[in-house]
Amino acid sequence: MTTRLGVDVGGTFTDLIFYDEATGETRVAKAPTTPRAPEQGILAAIAAGVPGDRLAAAAYFLHGTTVGLNALLERRGAVVGMLATAGFRDVLEIRRGDRVDMYDLFWRQPEALVPRRLRVPITERLRADGTVHTPIDLDAVRAAAEQFKAEGVTAVAIAFLHAYANGEHELAAAQALRDAGFDGELSLSHKVSGEYREYERTTTTTIDAFVRGRMSNYLERLETALTDQGFDGSSLVTRSGGGAMTFAEAAERPFETIMSGPVAGAEGASEMAQAFGYEQVITADVGGTSFDTCLISNGRPTTLYEGEVVGLPVQTPWVDVRSIGAGGGSIAYVDEGALLRVGPRSAGAEPGPACYGRGGTEATVTDAAFVLGMLADGSLAGGVTLDRDAAERAIAPLAEKLGMSQEEVARGILRIATANMAGAIREITVEQGQDPREAVLMPFGGAGPLFLSLLASELAITQILLPPYAGNFSAWGLLGADLTQTIARTRITALDEAGIAAANAGLAELFSEVAERAAHDGSVREARLDMRYVGQEHSLTVDVEGDDGRISVTPEQLRERFRTEYERTFGLRMDDPVEIVSLRATVRTPLPRRGSAPVAAGSAENGASSSAGIAGTTRAFSFADGEWADFDVVLREQLPVGARVKGPAILVEPTATSYVDRGFAGSVHASGSIVLTTTEA
Repeated sequence: MTTRLGVDVGGTFTDLIFYDEATGETRVAKAPTTPRAPEQGILAAIAAGVPGDRLAAAAYFLHGTTVGLNALLERRGAVVGMLATAGFRDVLEIRRGDRVDMYDLFWRQPEALVPRRLRVPITERLRADGTVHTPIDLDAVRAAAEQFKAEGVTAVAIAFLHAYANGEHELAAAQALRDAGFDGELSLSHKVSGEYREYERTTTTTIDAFVRGRMSNYLERLETALTDQGFDGSSLVTRSGGGAMTFAEAAERPFETIMSGPVAGAEGASEMAQAFGYEQVITADVGGTSFDTCLISNGRPTTLYEGEVVGLPVQTPWVDVRSIGAGGGSIAYVDEGALLRVGPRSAGAEPGPACYGRGGTEATVTDAAFVLGMLADGSLAGGVTLDRDAAERAIAPLAEKLGMSQEEVARGILRIATANMAGAIREITVEQGQDPREAVLMPFGGAGPLFLSLLASELAITQILLPPYAGNFSAWGLLGADLTQTIARTRITALDEAGIAAANAGLAELFSEVAERAAHDGSVREARLDMRYVGQEHSLTVDVEGDDGRISVTPEQLRERFRTEYERTFGLRMDDPVEIVSLRATVRTPLPRRGSAPVAAGSAENGASSSAGIAGTTRAFSFADGEWADFDVVLREQLPVGARVKGPAILVEPTATSYVDRGFAGSVHASGSIVLTTTEA
């Protein structure tokens, strides 16, 4: 039995869930995010939701953070210098020599994190097998150190050709920099990523150097603040690939936390999908700034081994969460062509939507929803009471430009925001061969439940799972994370008996390396292999079933497993020989298990009346009917298990407001979730 605390920092609100396994007690809280010092918003949420004596009793503090992501989005990080193999310093700009969108005449590649003058070529060369072709010129490294100090460089990325096969030259360069007096942060590519592909590994290393100082300073401030408040447990942060790592590990490997925040919701959704037995679940996490979506298949989120943020690849395990700038704070505007647009620019936490009364003057999604009555009386979590006059004043200029009524503009804002979100969902479903109509929609986040009817109608989804504490669900997802370490190494070898032996030896080295860098003992070892047909460029990742992370199957069995996965992915099977490209080792340390999703409903009551929890009615616009209608205002916390919920209704709870339009109905599940279906279904 373990008491734990989960805190997810979003663009507008900081969400908290405190859970006591022994008693089942659950406390929730929201506080405005403080972008300039995120730890202050966390402390405010703790003060609002957790008494001091309970904080001291907590064993784990689990955190989802966007500090690294925001550093990249805002380009506010270290001044980075780079050491590169002579002749390869321009790999950051040459990239792959292609265009992301070949038909976009105005496409421009993202600016490199390191300007060319700070990318210093060093005479040295390794072969692809790790043997030395040209010894390293350490005098050139020492000269670079002087240049970096003169330019005010605070972090250096060292990325030499083929360093994944041998880190000897990078280690020597790092020592030479220290000997020359450079005392800033150092990121070595062979420690950041053990995989080939020079552009991806070099970019990942520069990202690590760019965010390292900001992330480590933030985690240090947060840990100190928690200690001052009486917390004496373990502090953990989620990884982009799922699972968690200690604050100390995150400070050493900050590039693994870039998508820390959005992943938490996907992890929680995976747990609920398993509990309900759903094969396909689409998450719809709508916050104040962004919309995040992920496809959960057979109880697991889709995991990639290379992500991308602001157009830059990140070579690390990555839960496939797609994010766009569409949230409650997304700003609506009229473009040069006199068309109404929504996002990606957001009012964020400061000043926030106009209706927050904090100085915002531009119309946002929240303003539009409030004008349409979708937020009932406008009392939101975190003590926010909305100002209708301010919302109408913000929408008025748009209505004048478009020659429309304020109501029509508000409806348009909601429709456009919904279409943007649906487009992101189609990327992870339709474009991947999956039919969203066969999936269950799971909305959460502060504004996710507001869009449940609109998104379901847009995508023709017939079933919706609304989890308990929907507004803080990502924080709940944090609480189930295991401590996880991953490592990969490129080792191209034939798939035969000798190749299997070499792969097992390589996996043993990787597990040993994880044990050296981890601050905890792992108990579960998992091995995966990147494989491909000989002559191909790209590979597929195949799970390896074996004892203690070893490959225990024959080459023929492994070859058949790869061919089956290849056929499932690409629709064909070939007889060409197969080879192993990279080895992947994962060590997982399960935390003490917490219970299933918290029950946020009253006591069980079979056949509960459809009037249970209804606190009155309000006028709101029904998108299903195309006109204003009376909506029941339902207090979700007062709904007993089994209670019927039928639209049109607005469900009010401490962390979110749910808009259930006409045509949707369901009941409260024993877990506290509400399962809704379209009445046609």
